[in-house]
Amino acid sequence: MNKTWVRALLAGLGALVMLAVGAGALGLYLAQQKMQRRVEPPVQPVAYRSDTTAIERGKYLFASRGCVECHGSTGTGRVFVEEANGLRIAGPNITTGAGGMVAAYQPVDWVRSIRHGVNPQGRALMIMPSEDYNRFTDDDLASLVAYVRSLPPGAGRGAIVELPLPVRVLYGFGLIKDAAARIDHSLPPQQPVPEGATAAHGQYVANMCLGCHGEALAGGKIPGGPPDWPPAANLTPGEGSVMGRYPDADALIAMFRSGKRPDGSAIPVMPFGSLREMSETDLRALYLHLKALPPRPHG
Repeated sequence: MNKTWVRALLAGLGALVMLAVGAGALGLYLAQQKMQRRVEPPVQPVAYRSDTTAIERGKYLFASRGCVECHGSTGTGRVFVEEANGLRIAGPNITTGAGGMVAAYQPVDWVRSIRHGVNPQGRALMIMPSEDYNRFTDDDLASLVAYVRSLPPGAGRGAIVELPLPVRVLYGFGLIKDAAARIDHSLPPQQPVPEGATAAHGQYVANMCLGCHGEALAGGKIPGGPPDWPPAANLTPGEGSVMGRYPDADALIAMFRSGKRPDGSAIPVMPFGSLREMSETDLRALYLHLKALPPRPHG
């Protein structure tokens, strides 16, 4: 009786192992298919600009909207995720120097990459927070491109995306999405809103928060983030929100400048290298927008 039970247990374990191996192989196959698929969003080119006003605006957006976190302050790329499990991600060189990726870009290619998360060959970019940039006005997108194109040529290399096997399997089954899969490509560019300390302008600024905090800004697990990252905070008012820590815009601004909560504890993961560069106008507008959001449960 005992031997029969042991044989049955071993057979069951063997079946589970075979099932896991089969699922892993299927996940890797699906991942390869997804990486090779063609994505053809409805792309409208935005004309190049080279005037001083556009370049200065683009410099501000590059510094404050997360571009430096992946591409470095010079645009030549940098490693921004490196985990012991083999996860390694580096942004590419986006200057026209040696190893740069954009020398042959046309206006439509900039829009495709920044707004839609798709490279000039029609392949989805694996790591690109295009959901944060998808709602850029045409003017802001043109300004950002103007600044990037004005960067001095520097040596660098293409993107590095080294994913551990479990991550590739999860990607294959759709539990982790690439840049193009996280976007509603049918949305038109957002129309300009007058810049000022208003909730309307704050809504535009808050587009940069969508990638981590979600479309409703209610937080939760950060899509595609390493497993040891804490969940993103709930930015809507009410129970479970972090907004109670910030009774006024000055408190929120202090957090963005310091990277610390009002109690002095450090906030992990958030890209404060960029966030501290945001203007006071943008932050006051963001605060007004967040306070006006409808309450939602965390996640």
